[in-house]
Amino acid sequence: MHASAGTELILIRHAPAHDGGRLAGRRDVGARIPPPEVLAALRAHIGPVRLVASPARRCLQTAGALWPDQKVQQDARLWEQDFGAWEGVAYVDLPDLGPLSTPDLATHRPPGGESFDDLCARVRPALAELGEQGGRIAVIAHAGVVRAGLAHALGSILAALAFQVAPLSVTRLIATGGAGWSVACVNQDAQCHGTQ
Repeated sequence: MHASAGTELILIRHAPAHDGGRLAGRRDVGARIPPPEVLAALRAHIGPVRLVASPARRCLQTAGALWPDQKVQQDARLWEQDFGAWEGVAYVDLPDLGPLSTPDLATHRPPGGESFDDLCARVRPALAELGEQGGRIAVIAHAGVVRAGLAHALGSILAALAFQVAPLSVTRLIATGGAGWSVACVNQDAQCHGTQ
């Protein structure tokens, strides 16, 4: 990603999904929006931003709950990873990928779906374009998209797979000029103190 120094991408995972205990990568399920005081604390913690979101209902609902009076730009490249035949399968019935090495996990495609490597290739141009626009931009998306942002900031798709991304958590990427990015925080919530 190329961006001018000072650009900040604030990657926010959507609120918990109404997934019914089933994988909801591309399934368009809603979000369980937390109480207003939780949203107010997170909004105050983040500060003023421009909004961009995945078109997924759970992301748009999260964006609308956090900033009800602000316009949200949608970008389809920010959808979650496509899990193909695994979409809608109960978590307990999904195949165990634990035996896969990290490189194999990054390139593993569910039947009819995409790999994490594919996801990173899709998300990278979207984040690069936002970085070129400058300013503080909140990106409300999915865990996979947050990991893809970390992959590009770290220069390592494999390293990004090690991160857990909680619902409504904040990951901040700050441009250092040229193609460089600094990871200011990962998986932070409104109760944490960090840079603003």
